[in-house]
Amino acid sequence: MLKRITSTIYILLITRLAANAETEMADTLRSNGKIYVVVMVLATIFAGIFAFLVYLDRKISKMEKEK
Repeated sequence: MLKRITSTIYILLITRLAANAETEMADTLRSNGKIYVVVMVLATIFAGIFAFLVYLDRKISKMEKEK
């Protein structure tokens, strides 16, 4: 039980420290205007993944109809 509580405390501390570092980075990117570049890159990646999944779905549906 003590091991579980200690592990939980460590995880909470690590996530808290990581959140502070990410906030500073986001603030820096926002102040420089580069946050929009990051958002566009992420949006492009997700759009590519979505398009690939739609392509695979159509291809699989076509193969299922052939059988």
